[in-house]
Amino acid sequence: MRFSLALLLTISSALAQDAGVTRADWPHYGGTQSSWRYSGLDQINTTNVKSLTPAWLFQTGDYAENLQATPIVTGGVMYLISARARVFALDAATGSLIWQYQHPEPPATIRGFVGSRGLAVSDGKVIFGTKDNSMVALDQKTGRLMWKVILDDTRQCGCNITAAPLVVKDKVIVGGTGGDNAHRGYITALFTKNGRVAWRWYVIPGPGEKGNETWKGDSWIFGGGSPWLTGSYDPALNLVYWGTGNAAADFYDAERVPVGADKGKDVNLYTASVVALDADTGKLRWHYQEVPDDLWDYDSSYEVLLIDREVRGRMRQALVHMNKSGLTVLLDRRTGEFLGIFSVPEVRNWITGVTEDGKLVGRNEPQMGKTTTLCPSAAGAKSWNSTAYSPRTGFLYVPVNEMCNDVTPNDRPPEEGRDFMNAAFPFRLPPGRTTYSHVDAWDPVTGKRVWSMPYKYVLLASMLATAGDLVFTGNPEGEFFALDAKSGNKLWTYQTGAGHRGASISYSVNGRQYIATTTGFHRTVVGALVLGLFPEQDWRLGSTLVVFALPEGSR
Repeated sequence: MRFSLALLLTISSALAQDAGVTRADWPHYGGTQSSWRYSGLDQINTTNVKSLTPAWLFQTGDYAENLQATPIVTGGVMYLISARARVFALDAATGSLIWQYQHPEPPATIRGFVGSRGLAVSDGKVIFGTKDNSMVALDQKTGRLMWKVILDDTRQCGCNITAAPLVVKDKVIVGGTGGDNAHRGYITALFTKNGRVAWRWYVIPGPGEKGNETWKGDSWIFGGGSPWLTGSYDPALNLVYWGTGNAAADFYDAERVPVGADKGKDVNLYTASVVALDADTGKLRWHYQEVPDDLWDYDSSYEVLLIDREVRGRMRQALVHMNKSGLTVLLDRRTGEFLGIFSVPEVRNWITGVTEDGKLVGRNEPQMGKTTTLCPSAAGAKSWNSTAYSPRTGFLYVPVNEMCNDVTPNDRPPEEGRDFMNAAFPFRLPPGRTTYSHVDAWDPVTGKRVWSMPYKYVLLASMLATAGDLVFTGNPEGEFFALDAKSGNKLWTYQTGAGHRGASISYSVNGRQYIATTTGFHRTVVGALVLGLFPEQDWRLGSTLVVFALPEGSR
C-alpha cells in the first residue's frame, strides 16, 4: 500500500500534536516530552472553575527553600521531591503517604543551590538529582534505594543538579548547574536499569572539535554553558532538544572571545544555544545560537516546546524556545532552520532590535570600569519557571517580568569551580511603571501578543493550560488563580497562604480531575534579589502541596 507524502505528513503532525497532551497522568516534568504543560482534561472549565475548592493538602516539612518541584503522577500515585531531596509517594486522590525517602544531607562544605525542580519516573524507578551532584534511583513501589551515581566532584566543579531529569527510552538524561562558575557544562545520559553512563555531551567543544575555534586560547576549560534545566524529546526524529547556559565569565568577554570574531555569528559555541542531540549517542545534530557572545547572563537554558504548526503556508515540525532576554525563536526541529522570532518584555535596552533572520542589532554591552543599566535583568524577562502551550487556542502563555540591573564588570581571573560572573549587578525597577510583570498570550507563529494581564509585583511560578480553556498560575502574595485561556480574564482565585515559585499540574483519578500546585516563595538567588525591590512585602515561605477539585456531585 502506498501513501502520499502529504498524508504521511498529516498523520505525523497529528501524532506529534497528541504527544504534547497529558490526560489522566502527568508523566513528565513538562507534562509530556514535548514540554507543553497542557492537560487534555476538561471537567474543570471556564463555566465551573469558580466552584473549585481544596480536595487535600500535603506538607513536606522541608522549609529550607520552598517547594519548587513539578509533581509527577502515574497510575494514581503522585511523586514529589522537596528542596532538600525528601521524596514522597502519595495517593493522588487523597494525599495519603505511601512511602518517603530522605537523601542524606551533603556536608556543609558542598557549595551550590538548595532546591529541586523535580524528578522522573521510569522503569519502575523514581529518579532525581541532588546537591552533591549525584543521580539517585528509588524503587517506585517501596522507595528503596536502587542505585546512586556521582556525576562529578562538586567540591571541584562547584556544580550540582537542581533540574528534573528527562526520560528517553531506556535512558534518563540530565544537565547540571555551574554555568556561572569556572566550569565546563555538560549533559549526561544514564541507563535507567543500573545508572551506568550511556553518553556525555560537553556544551563547550575541546581542542580538535568543531566550535573550539570560537574560544580564545584555553578559555573553553572554564567557559560555563551549563544546561541547568530540562530538555525535550521527539521520538519520531529520535532527537533530544536542550537549551544551554551563558558563557563564563558572564559579563566580561575579553579573555574568551577570539580577536576579530564576528559577534553577529557563532561565538563561544555552544553556549546560549538550542541544540539537538541524537538520543542514542549524544552526538550533536544541529545547533542554533540565540545570543552570540552572551554578555548579559541571558542563558538559553529554558524549556523547549515541540509543536507542529503551519508556517507561511507550510506545515512544520517546529520548536519554540525563549531565553532569559525574552527573545523567542521558532525553529524547524528537524534541521534547526530559523522560522521566526519575537520579544516578550516591554522594557528592553540590551539591544535596539533584531533582524527578520534573528540577528541582534545595536548591542548595548557592559563596559569595564563603568556601570550600565541593562533591561531585562539577569533574572530574565522570564525566569526558569515554565511557559505553557494550548493546541486549542494555539497560544503560548508566558509570565513576563519587567526588571533591570546595574552591571559593573571586572576582570578577575577564573578559579576552578568558583563564581565566575565578573560583575556586580544589583537589581532595579524600570522607571515610569506601576506594574512590573504580566501574564501574556502569544501566537508563536505570528509573534503577536493576543492578550496581557498586568500584575504589580513579579510572577515566578510556572504556567498550566488545560482543555477546559483555562490557564493556571500563582503569585508571590499566595494567590493561585485561573484565567480564561482565550481572553485573559481572571475567573477564580484562592489564597494558599504562601507565595508561588513552583509549578501546577492537572491529572485525574477515578474520573475526577484535580489541579495541584506547589507553594512557598524562595528567599535566595532570584527570590532574594526580587525581595530587595519590594522591601515592604513579606512573601511567605512554605512547602505545601495544595490540590483542588470540583465538589463531589457537582461534576
